[in-house]
Amino acid sequence: MFGLPVSRGVAIGRAVLVASSRVDVAHYYIEPDRVQAEVGRLRHARDTVAEELSILKRDLPAEAPHELAALLDVHLMLLHDEMLAGATKQWIETRHYNAEWALSAQTEVLARQFDDMEDEYLRERKADIEQVAERMLRAMAKEGPLLPLRGHPRDFGGEDPLVLVANDIAPADMIQFKGSVFTGFVTDVGGKTSHTAIVARSMDIPAVVGAREASRLIRQDDWLIIDGDAGVVLINPSPIVLEEYRFRQRQSELERARLDRLRHRPSVTLDGQSVELLANIELPADSAIALETGAVGVGLFRTEFLFMTRNGELPGEDEQYEAYRSAVEAMKGLPVTIRTVDVGADKPLDRLTVSELKHEHALNPALGLRAIRWSLSEPAMFRQQLRAILRASAHGKVRLLIPMVAHLSEIRGTMDALGRAKQQLIDAGTPFNDVELGAMIEIPAAAMTMPMLLRHFDFFSIGTNDLIQYTLAIDRADEAVAHLYEPWHPAVLRLLSDVIGAANKAGKHVSVCGEMAGDVEFTELLLALGLRSFSMHPAQLPSVKQRILRADAARLARYASAVMEADEPAKAWKAALAG
Repeated sequence: MFGLPVSRGVAIGRAVLVASSRVDVAHYYIEPDRVQAEVGRLRHARDTVAEELSILKRDLPAEAPHELAALLDVHLMLLHDEMLAGATKQWIETRHYNAEWALSAQTEVLARQFDDMEDEYLRERKADIEQVAERMLRAMAKEGPLLPLRGHPRDFGGEDPLVLVANDIAPADMIQFKGSVFTGFVTDVGGKTSHTAIVARSMDIPAVVGAREASRLIRQDDWLIIDGDAGVVLINPSPIVLEEYRFRQRQSELERARLDRLRHRPSVTLDGQSVELLANIELPADSAIALETGAVGVGLFRTEFLFMTRNGELPGEDEQYEAYRSAVEAMKGLPVTIRTVDVGADKPLDRLTVSELKHEHALNPALGLRAIRWSLSEPAMFRQQLRAILRASAHGKVRLLIPMVAHLSEIRGTMDALGRAKQQLIDAGTPFNDVELGAMIEIPAAAMTMPMLLRHFDFFSIGTNDLIQYTLAIDRADEAVAHLYEPWHPAVLRLLSDVIGAANKAGKHVSVCGEMAGDVEFTELLLALGLRSFSMHPAQLPSVKQRILRADAARLARYASAVMEADEPAKAWKAALAG
C-alpha cells in the first residue's frame, strides 16, 4: 500500500484502528437493555445543540444579517424534525445501533434523498442536515474520550508495539498522542504539509498519509510496517521482510545517536557564518524538549492548540498567561516568539463564535476567516490574548508574531488592539516589557509588499507551508493534488529570495518557520539565499545542524542566481552542488 512519506523512519507494530474524523464515527451494536439509555444520549445531544443555537441566536448583534437568524431557526427546526430525530431513534430501537451510528445512518439516508431532488434550493438544504447532525455528533463526542478507540490499544497489542490507523487525524487530536504508546501512524487522507503530518514530524515518529483505503483494508491487530522514507505500508509482512526492516530500524537508531552528539555544538558554517536554530512548539511543555535538542530559542509558539479540544470554551486570560509564562521561563532567558491564534481552515475551534457562524458555509476555509482576520473580528478575545502575552513578557524575552498579515488595515487594527491591551495593563498596574512585533509572510501579497511591511514590523517569519499553498493554488491537505505542491517551484523560490533579501538589506531579523526550514533538502539552498535563522520542530534540529556544519555559505551563495533563473531549479541546484 502506497501513500505520501511525511515523517522519516520505520515503524513496526500491530494496527490500532481509531474513529478520528468527524464523519468516521464509532460503530457498534448495543444490548437490548441499553436501548433507552442510548435514546437518552441522542435526546441529550439534541437538547445540548438546541441550547447552543438558541444562545447564538439570542446573542446575535443588532447589525447581524436577517439571514443569519433565519439559518439558526432552520437548524433548530431540523433538530426536532421527525425525519431526523424520530427516524434516528428508530435505528437505535430496531437495529440496536449506537447513537452515533444511528445518526450517521439516517443522515446518509436523508442526504441521498436530497441529492435526488430536482429543485436546486432543496438540494442545497442537504448541507443544513449534515451540519445539524455534525453538531449533535460533537455533543455526543464530548461525553467520552476525544478519540474514541475501537477497544483500548493494549487490548489488541499486548506488549507488542502499536501503530495508529485512521481515516484522518485532526491536529488537535494528534497532540493527544504525544508520549503515547503509538510508534507510527498511517491515514487515508492528508498531504506532506497537512497539520497531521507536521505534528507527526514534531513527535519524530514514522508516518504515511494519503494512503487512500488504509483504514478499510487494514484490520485490527494486523502486523504493519510503516516506511516513512518511501511512503509504503506493508500489511502482515513475511518474516524475511520483517527482519530486513528491523535491521533498518536499528541503523536509524544508531544514526540518531550520532546526531544527538551535535546538540550543544554551535551552529556555524565552514566559512564562519553563525546560523540561528530555533524550535517550533505547540505546548509549553515542548520548551524543555527544545532546550534538550540544542535550540537557541523558540521561533514559533503555536498558541491555537491552547484554544482547541476544550468542549467549546475559550481559554481565559489567566490560563493563557500561565501557559505563555511557563514556556518563557522554561527557555531560561532565550527568546520565545509567540504567534497569536491561527484558527480556521484545518484548525477549527470546537464551537463556533458569532463571527465564525456567519462564515460557516465558506466554500474555501483556507481563504476565509482565519488567523489575524478572525482575531480582528473578535476584538475582546484578541485583546485578552495580547494582554496574556504581554504579561508573560515580564518573565523573559518575548516576541509577538502576527499570522497571515496582508493588508494595511490589518496592520492598523493590530497596532490599535496592541495599544489598547498595553494601556489596560498600565491602568491595572500590571508589569510587562516591550515586545518586538513581527509579521508572518505566508501570502504572496505580503511577500510582494515588503517595503510597506518593513515600515511597521520589527522582524519577519516566513511560513513556507501556506506561502507555497497560496502561490500555487494547491490545497496542501488534499492528496489528490499533493503532487503539485512543489517547494522548488520558481515562483516560490523567487518570493523566498525577495523576502529574505529585503529583510537583510533593512537590517531586520528574518527566519523561516515552515516545513522547508526542517527539511535537509533545502538547508543549503536557504543558506545560499541569505537565511541565517531556521525554526523547526525540535526533532529536526540535529539533521539540519549537521548540514549547516558541513556547508560553505559563501560558496553556496555563488550558485543562487543561476538556480533562481532555471526552469527546473531542483535539477539546477543538484547540478551546481555536484559540480
